[in-house]
Amino acid sequence: MPALLIFGISVAFSFVAWSAVTALYIWPALQSRSRFEALRMLLVLHTFRFEGLSFLVPGIVSPDLPIAFAHDAAYGDLTAAILALLALASLRSAWGVAVVWLFNIWGSIDLLNAFYQANNAGLVPGQLGAAFFIPTLIVPLLLITHGLMFAILLDRPSVRAPA
Repeated sequence: MPALLIFGISVAFSFVAWSAVTALYIWPALQSRSRFEALRMLLVLHTFRFEGLSFLVPGIVSPDLPIAFAHDAAYGDLTAAILALLALASLRSAWGVAVVWLFNIWGSIDLLNAFYQANNAGLVPGQLGAAFFIPTLIVPLLLITHGLMFAILLDRPSVRAPA
């Protein structure tokens, strides 16, 4: 089976699996919490976005990994991690929701841009090396949780009563 097909199947199955986990466990748990608590839970997950820096580590990725992709993905993720930390720190402040919006827009665009840049650069899945798990396992979860954050942010700002 070609590596590109394996990569595509892995990403697709990851979206399906994380969608099931989200529908069965994550979304119901978030709905029973206040807006603040729900956003906080999702933001904590995104503080681990610094893992994208692994695209810059020799031995983790192939030396043939397109450098433009590696830099954009690594530093875009690092920026997202910093924004997630800022959003967490400011969540209870008057401007906290604005920082969450900023993070969520940046983080979503960064992930979608990484897929676009990888395709545009002709990235071959083997060039990802040990970082193969990031786009095939972690990125689908991150994109889904960005969607959840948008849903929460667009919901009325009042605190939801526990179910």
